[in-house]
Amino acid sequence: MPRNTFCRSLEHAIDRRAFLGGTAAVGATLAADMTALNVLAAPEVNGALKKTQKRVILLWLAGGASQLETWDPKPGAPTGGPFRAIQTDVPGLRISELMPKMATRMKTTCVIRGLNTKNGDHGSAAKIMMRGRRDESGLRYPDLGAVVAREFGRAESKVPDYVTFYTQTEGRNMAPGDAGFLGARYAPMELTTNNYPEHIRRLEGLTDADHQERGELRELLGKQFGEGRTSETMNSQNEAYQRVRGIMASEKLFDITQEPQKVRDRYGPTQFAGQVLIARRLVEAGVPFVRVGRAWWDSHGQNFETHQEMVPELDHVMATLLDDLTDRGLLDDVMVITLSEFGRTPQINASLGRDHFASAWSATISGCGIKRGSVYGKSDEKGLKVVAEEVDAGSLFATIYSALGLNPHKNYYVGSRPIPLVNPGVEAISAVLE
Repeated sequence: MPRNTFCRSLEHAIDRRAFLGGTAAVGATLAADMTALNVLAAPEVNGALKKTQKRVILLWLAGGASQLETWDPKPGAPTGGPFRAIQTDVPGLRISELMPKMATRMKTTCVIRGLNTKNGDHGSAAKIMMRGRRDESGLRYPDLGAVVAREFGRAESKVPDYVTFYTQTEGRNMAPGDAGFLGARYAPMELTTNNYPEHIRRLEGLTDADHQERGELRELLGKQFGEGRTSETMNSQNEAYQRVRGIMASEKLFDITQEPQKVRDRYGPTQFAGQVLIARRLVEAGVPFVRVGRAWWDSHGQNFETHQEMVPELDHVMATLLDDLTDRGLLDDVMVITLSEFGRTPQINASLGRDHFASAWSATISGCGIKRGSVYGKSDEKGLKVVAEEVDAGSLFATIYSALGLNPHKNYYVGSRPIPLVNPGVEAISAVLE
């Protein structure tokens, strides 16, 4: 059989990957035949990804989830609310009774309980918690997704580098993805109206054969035109065309009907569940960063009813995701983060709600270079302040970067000015790194 022929069988797909090597081959095979997506579960394929690429799924709890009803309950305190704390599979670690499934999976996860980020405004706090620091006058920093896309994305990849889901309306404009000074190359694919990217689907009536033949014709004409010519503009255009063509081929990654029904049932029927399942499909195919926004946690009134509805969904979906990544051999190389712009006040207001609170709240990091089953930071008995191991946004981001294998003090350059990934003097939390 000629080497440039690909029979599209799964066995030959894996052999082809082994020949080409690494993540680039994964993207090339996916572009050739997206119906072969299930081969990504094979050890040979996951092994290739593991050697070359870390990935991140951020569960963005927009509006400010309550630490007291999730990761840092205070039962019996005047500020504690009606829910109990339950023991987890980590000795001495207790979380809210609203999270029984995660209680049996905390050995996969690190809880950061000592966040003090000093900003209780939705918009500016969201920007800080997406970037790890405040923008400067005349300098817009890239967010976490753009940095991960820059560090782990590949020019030859046939999948997007950075995808964000935020299909609720509340708070959507407060934390859009932003590549900052890294530029549009690392800006996210923003999905705000449905779970499927617009403008990447082939025109109706254009068959697979037509699509392939048009691509081959363009490639032939391009090669003829390029003979004897050197041009950065021409090279850039060719690269952009190949990338768009590859992304068009990735459209089935966003279609959860490609998953077995038992997998869809496992995640559940909600929109959030479906988006997290798509996120798993995307990172498995090599997408470096996916953010799934779940709104709206801003419970100034009826805090307990709000969290009684939303926390069990988070519990189920997060537990399912961690199990799924573990089963597929991916949790060592895919980081799962839960994060908000801030937490909720220990004080309960007249509307039985909790207000904005940035002085002592919680986040979690699972998998990928993080010491699992660990807890860092402690709030007082009422949850009013951090009394041990305080963490700010910069330290949290330095820890995330370090766990991903990145030097948080690595410099980018804006002109001749060096810009490190985190502000000077900020250090990672070594106690929670493997």
